[in-house]
Amino acid sequence: MTDPKTHSVIEDAQGLAFGATMAAFGIVLLTHLGMITGQTAGLAVLLSYATGIPFGWVFFAINLPFYWFGYRRMGLSFTVKTFLAVVALSGLSALMPGWIDFSTLNPAFGAVLFGFVSGSALLAIFRHGASLGGIGILALYLQDRTGFRAGHTQLLFDVALFAVALTVLPWQTVGWSFLGAAVVNLVIAINHRRDRYIAT
Repeated sequence: MTDPKTHSVIEDAQGLAFGATMAAFGIVLLTHLGMITGQTAGLAVLLSYATGIPFGWVFFAINLPFYWFGYRRMGLSFTVKTFLAVVALSGLSALMPGWIDFSTLNPAFGAVLFGFVSGSALLAIFRHGASLGGIGILALYLQDRTGFRAGHTQLLFDVALFAVALTVLPWQTVGWSFLGAAVVNLVIAINHRRDRYIAT
């Protein structure tokens, strides 16, 4: 009989594929508008804007130091799934701009849409025993160990990142970006509760 508290390999693959695809779509929305986000992805976007290096490469490189921490604290399965999710997001974020074109995208709506899309992406990835690396690993570790919500940890990191962004981007862009990041974190903070779900 299937253990109701675990996901099958196929379920994990589908969940991670969905999460990585939606996360990549979120990045396409974000970068089309010239905005940033929080967490490790936000740092990668900001560095990509500053250096001209594609987001996917920067995001992949930034995550490399966190895998050891993830392995030591969260286990091999978590680390492998996270690595696969990061690779998928890095690759898809490079390909999607050639698949999607926006003739009109209102900044306010775009920021909120990014938040909903990215929040759902992270929920799927979290619920299948992975993260998108970086601060996500630390946020999940703290939630599991202390009960401090993953969304709250990410919000604290975002505040520091957005303070730096204000020195290099127009304040209006940073303001809309903060709206999007706030929506992401609220979606996670409200919905990511292991005690409310059977599957882990």
